[in-house]
Amino acid sequence: MPDLCRIHLEIEGIVQGVGFRPFLHRLASRYDLAGWCRNTVFGVELELEGAPDALTQFCTALTREPPPLARVSKVRMTDGAAPTGEPGFHILQSRRAGSPDTLISPDIATCPDCLRELRTPGDRRYRYPFINCTNCGPRFTIIRELPYDRALTSMRRFQMCPVCQAEYENIETRRYHAQPDCCPNCGPQLKLLTPEGEEHSDPIAAAQQILQDGGIVGVKGLGGYHLACRADLPRTVAELRRRKRRDERPFALMCRDLSVVRQYCLVSPDEEARLGSPRAPIVLLRKRPEAPELLSETRELGVMLPYTPIHHLLMEPYDLLVMTSMNVSDQPVRCDVEQFPWRRLADAVLTHDREIVNRCDDTLLRVFRGRDYFFRRSRGYAPEPIHLNADCTGILACGAEQKGSFALSRGQSAFLSQHIGDLKDWETVRFYEEQIERFEQRFGVAVRRLACDLHPDYLSAEYARRRSREGGLPLVQVQHHHAHMAACMGDNGLDGDCIGLIWDGTGYGTDGTIWGAECLVGGYAGFQRTGSIRPIKLPGGDKCAREIGRIAHSLLWDAGLGEQSRHPLANQLTQMLTSDLNSPGSSGMGRLFDGVYALVTGRQTVTYEGQGAVLLEAMASEEKLPPYDLTFYEEDERRTLDTRPLIAAIMADRAEGMEPASIAVRFMESLVSLAVAHAAFAREKTGLCRVVLSGGVFQNRYLLSRVSDVLTEAGFVPYYHTQVSPNDQGIALGQTLIAAGGGGIPCV
Repeated sequence: MPDLCRIHLEIEGIVQGVGFRPFLHRLASRYDLAGWCRNTVFGVELELEGAPDALTQFCTALTREPPPLARVSKVRMTDGAAPTGEPGFHILQSRRAGSPDTLISPDIATCPDCLRELRTPGDRRYRYPFINCTNCGPRFTIIRELPYDRALTSMRRFQMCPVCQAEYENIETRRYHAQPDCCPNCGPQLKLLTPEGEEHSDPIAAAQQILQDGGIVGVKGLGGYHLACRADLPRTVAELRRRKRRDERPFALMCRDLSVVRQYCLVSPDEEARLGSPRAPIVLLRKRPEAPELLSETRELGVMLPYTPIHHLLMEPYDLLVMTSMNVSDQPVRCDVEQFPWRRLADAVLTHDREIVNRCDDTLLRVFRGRDYFFRRSRGYAPEPIHLNADCTGILACGAEQKGSFALSRGQSAFLSQHIGDLKDWETVRFYEEQIERFEQRFGVAVRRLACDLHPDYLSAEYARRRSREGGLPLVQVQHHHAHMAACMGDNGLDGDCIGLIWDGTGYGTDGTIWGAECLVGGYAGFQRTGSIRPIKLPGGDKCAREIGRIAHSLLWDAGLGEQSRHPLANQLTQMLTSDLNSPGSSGMGRLFDGVYALVTGRQTVTYEGQGAVLLEAMASEEKLPPYDLTFYEEDERRTLDTRPLIAAIMADRAEGMEPASIAVRFMESLVSLAVAHAAFAREKTGLCRVVLSGGVFQNRYLLSRVSDVLTEAGFVPYYHTQVSPNDQGIALGQTLIAAGGGGIPCV
């Protein structure tokens, strides 16, 4: 048959769980091509037979018109066998041989077509809480192994009924080869757990009644359980705070639709697009005065839209509900309740019998200048890889302690874990180790090298040291702020050397002291520390993270103004500082924020780490005020900000009656000046103009915006994060690139 050709294609990327094989079938039919396709452990494999022009058109459309949620990263084409003249195109059973080498789709919000069916009386899936199709529904959270077939997911126990099976096999339906496809006759079922153990014929209605009466309901979502309550009942919100031990940290809000969001928040078109996207993150929005006060003490609210059918049904009588993860603060989101004392947190739990294989908390982001700016990268994004400029195959980067995460790399792809939690207790560490094992298995990566934080007491570093000893694997220790810098470089695809302004609360320095307001120069292979701030003594050590009045007293003492301290333990703290008793020095920018907030407000304690910095930003007025004059001194070829004159100037303003909101503006403008001064000093030494901004302090919108603009005006090229968080969740990406680039400190 001389007019026919046959080709063989192997396609890699996010091509499983996104309707890719049905797309290939329809595309083959469009161009009158015969052949077959199937899932494999590396992606999708197919053979095509037809006219040469039709094959060319198919290959062009393959990369130009993939399904909305697909991502084609590589296509390998070879000549196939001799043409056979076979008719039609077929989807074959998946081939499971070999090591996994494909990508896994993140979980996807309910699509508009499924929502229409959910709300259409007479439809066989009317009000069915697990409706889904090839365009939406659970993915990563239900996958046990690859390839992505129903038998390898938590849907395995639910055998399709004849009607669903017919849909699954019909190319004309959007459920053609949809692995989680189900209906009320064959799929998961909802139930409401109550302390009395009552059965309810309509669990949704019963849960709505509990909410209406001011109760708190646990709700099983895609990647874990939420706690929901009415946002308009202050007593209920306060009770939720008590049970969750979350005294003041903001709660996320779920709004029924965008019209409700607009009632409570200012929303840009870009922010609306993120809220309504298939990824469905929590988006930080500027709140209006009408927003409930108990939800957030800042100027922003974290808002999301319903993203599962259960959410859509539960929200019907309500404009907005508090929707926060069902856990004690800083621990992993719950994925089961059977072995968990849920009655301490909820009055009832809306649950079901589809297992969550991979728990995955909600993503939290801000839209900054039209791009994603992550605070927490998780559901809807994980485990989608970050593309790297280097081959990092076999590197496991173990991250830090707060905002625990890890990265496992294959080729030029770094698979970042979902949000894990703070690695400070046994349960969180167990989840962390369990996810590492699953990532290794699912992505077919054999770990060859390890990277961890330099801090000797981090549990993530202890895990890395243990694996290194037991497996004989080389281990590189990476300084915390160097990892932040490398993470922002990798996030932006930068090679070579850069200036790094790395501002956060704490990180273990190469000299054994605590760093945190650093200007670094270098790249993946190494760095120099060219700028910092005068170390602040922390009387009581770690106590200062919550008892911020101790930091205020230390700043006053250091500036020679100790008599102005109002701390109830002033004499005792002074003795500790004078004798250097349990008073380690810290150049942490977060600690400076905490101390200044305590000075201008008189507040002595906070309820979560970093709250002082958050509230100082929130209290700042919008007036334009000049910065304070800055004083520097140089030591060890490093320019250091002398905080003593700055503190004296702040106290002088306070004595003259300046409003705290105005002092907050002047202080943050001073930090903008500090950023430019440090960058200019580094440029004088190196000639570099590229500046990366990283560290948790750059979650401050005011600083991120002003520092970026003023650096640009001064002739620098600033870069900030867009794919991973500037906080410690992004550390693992930087560790990966440093390990690949020959940097870090080998652990012997």
